[in-house]
Amino acid sequence: MSKNKVNKKNKNPKKKRSVKFPKRLLKPVGDFLAGRLRKLEKQKKEVDSEDPFKNHTRVSDNASPDTDAAEQFGHARTSALKGALDRKIIQTKKALARVKLGKYGICEDCGKMIDTDRLMIYPETTLCITDEKKRESKK
Repeated sequence: MSKNKVNKKNKNPKKKRSVKFPKRLLKPVGDFLAGRLRKLEKQKKEVDSEDPFKNHTRVSDNASPDTDAAEQFGHARTSALKGALDRKIIQTKKALARVKLGKYGICEDCGKMIDTDRLMIYPETTLCITDEKKRESKK
């Protein structure tokens, strides 16, 4: 082996292998994720409409303490649900983008295949379990 070939091989040892799947193979996954995205967005609108602070007929002056507390609790609940739905929507959009690139099922951090059992349970994931744990431990 010539010296030039050895230098090229060692130049970037951490370069990720580029695996790309054909679009026809990922189309059913993309269709599933697109449907899931529509459901999540619909769910978010429904939760948003349940927010007592968005109800224009609510009494804002001289509300009894129990009414005010119920409104505060209802608002906190809907805010938490919307936050969770927002995270799922973002993650689903990321997974759909990876489908379009032909990279679905490949960890965005390490480039290895994501376990199929993990994808079955959490189809919008873009990380393998190892890298997910690494990110969670940094939080």
